Amino acid sequence: MEILSLLGDGMLLAVQPQNLLLIVIGVTVGLFIGAMPGLGSVNGVAILLPITFLVPPSGAIIFLAAIYYGAMYGGAISSVTLGIPGASTAVATTFDGRPLARQGRASLALVTAALASFVGGTVANVFFTAFAPLLADVALSFGPPEIFALMLLAFATFVGLGGDDIPKTIFSICFGLVLGAIGFDQISGAPRLVLFDITGFLQGIGFLVLAIGVYGIGEMLWTIEQSRGDVESTNPKMTMRGMAADTAEATRRGWKGTAIGSVLGFFVGILPAAGATPASLMSYGVAKMISRVPHEFGRGNPDGVAAPEAANNSASTGSMLPMLTLGIPGSPTTAILLGGMVIWGLVPGPLLFVQETEFVWGLIGSFYISNVAAVLINLAFIPVFIWMLRMPFTILAPMIFVLSIAGGFAATRDMFDIWLIVIFGLGAFVLRRFDYPLAPAVLAIVLGPIAEPTLRQSLLLSSGDPSIFFTRPVAAPITIIALILLFLPAVKLLRRGRGKSGAEPS
Repeated sequence: MEILSLLGDGMLLAVQPQNLLLIVIGVTVGLFIGAMPGLGSVNGVAILLPITFLVPPSGAIIFLAAIYYGAMYGGAISSVTLGIPGASTAVATTFDGRPLARQGRASLALVTAALASFVGGTVANVFFTAFAPLLADVALSFGPPEIFALMLLAFATFVGLGGDDIPKTIFSICFGLVLGAIGFDQISGAPRLVLFDITGFLQGIGFLVLAIGVYGIGEMLWTIEQSRGDVESTNPKMTMRGMAADTAEATRRGWKGTAIGSVLGFFVGILPAAGATPASLMSYGVAKMISRVPHEFGRGNPDGVAAPEAANNSASTGSMLPMLTLGIPGSPTTAILLGGMVIWGLVPGPLLFVQETEFVWGLIGSFYISNVAAVLINLAFIPVFIWMLRMPFTILAPMIFVLSIAGGFAATRDMFDIWLIVIFGLGAFVLRRFDYPLAPAVLAIVLGPIAEPTLRQSLLLSSGDPSIFFTRPVAAPITIIALILLFLPAVKLLRRGRGKSGAEPS
């Protein structure tokens, strides 16, 4: 009852006129920041951080958290309407959101994304409120072996993303891992895989650069090639009755992905240095793996939109937990929020809940209010997003190209990355021509830089003994499940081969 009382006081603080106005402005700004390729929540919060010094610390953190919430919702907009991920957290949304838009069902994709985001944020808020101290201890118990086991589990789900052609899927994963290894070694500091000693490779291959190239330039080239340049707009229609029908369909066909993303996203989000991007990718893989119709994923399945969108919103709340309770940022965006709190004279950690009770519960209360505001504002703007799709492709294609280039430059301000975007776009187009799956490569470049150092740190802890992954109580079950999932496709292929040989006449 004490928690409910504190939460009630926090909500009353959040709905004070000034704070409520900051929430509405923050969510709206975040929605459009998230929809702009190359910006995302990290850049948005960093750019607007100086503005917050004009208001009290409680209002400032509420405003920045609202931007974070809005950006998580907004990432799906450009993923669906343009096929360009607004941020790395929305890459998995592109897999099924864009095909739905091409089928003239962009409204269904956007409604599914909004509702899944709302449910994911709500579930995470409840978990956060009820189990904050306990979950902080769980997050703290995750060392390098546990995090590597979790990454291995994520890789195990990748195999299902490439269809039945397992060799091509493995090649795609390995290619992504190689790209993720370019730059400086995180442990020794030595440069590696620096092609022709080009200094631009020393900074590594940015994930957003790869994602924009593959899903912006590459997708545009593929569409033009498939249609021989004669592409008509999808001309989707938007009515109140149609939106109500989409809401019902999104609920009926997306509930499983929403449930998976809401729970899995939160628990991945609370892990230090994990964040919303791995959470959304893992949730997509798990949703496809347990689906009765996995062949529909990548072709416009609402579950494929719901799972990553629920996950990235759930994880964004989850990543706040280690920041507040332990002083450890759970994502790049919460690292900026942590810096802001220190500037305002607030010291994150266990004592924060005791010494700054009003501030902490006001922030938690604002999570609930921001979540409601975000879903309402998002649904209200869906007709505007649908209007974008009515533009002829002759206008849309140059716009996609310009946004891809501008988004890539805005993220890093480096012309080298612009050339990489173009090269990755051309490469993605060629790989699609030869039926190579692109999703595993894109996902591997995200988790590779997390998996490699944790693997090496784990082996250093055990003096090179790999049994550390099977002897620790948390890492062992995760590793075993991951290995089972990795070998399942091989078992299915062997059974299929035996079945065919048994069916052949002697």
